Amino acid sequence: MEKQEGRDAAAAVRLDAPWYEALDDGWGALDGTGIPAAPAAPDPAVAPERPHSAADIYLEVQRSAAFQEVRGRYRRFVVPASLAFFLWYLAYVVAASAAPELMARPVAGAVNVAMVAGLGQFLSTFLLTWAYARHARLRRDRAALELRWETQEMTRGVEQ
Repeated sequence: MEKQEGRDAAAAVRLDAPWYEALDDGWGALDGTGIPAAPAAPDPAVAPERPHSAADIYLEVQRSAAFQEVRGRYRRFVVPASLAFFLWYLAYVVAASAAPELMARPVAGAVNVAMVAGLGQFLSTFLLTWAYARHARLRRDRAALELRWETQEMTRGVEQ
């Protein structure tokens, strides 16, 4: 019977309250009755105002300078690289249809300009993929990961 009363009293501790933090000092300390004491609620006049929902937090993060910097770094690489690759592909297609004599010109034995340009398409795809992964690793991943951790900390305990 005593265990039942203890469980009911423990259930009264609101674990979803915004002031709850499992890592606070004194968490789980007994209050003298054998029941873990609930942490005292902070003074609302002193406690910082937290956003009411995860959507508010994500909008706040999206407006932050750190997020804008990560997006800017992404765009500064992706837009020119995509444009260059598209133009290279378009040049290959246009040359194949508009200048078949040029594309049929032998380079070495049975290998002609069209085959070299086609293999160049594959090579440029792999090089662009490598360059993108390197750029992301060196210029964006760390900042994006820090934003992710900050966002997760902000959304902890907030209504979804």
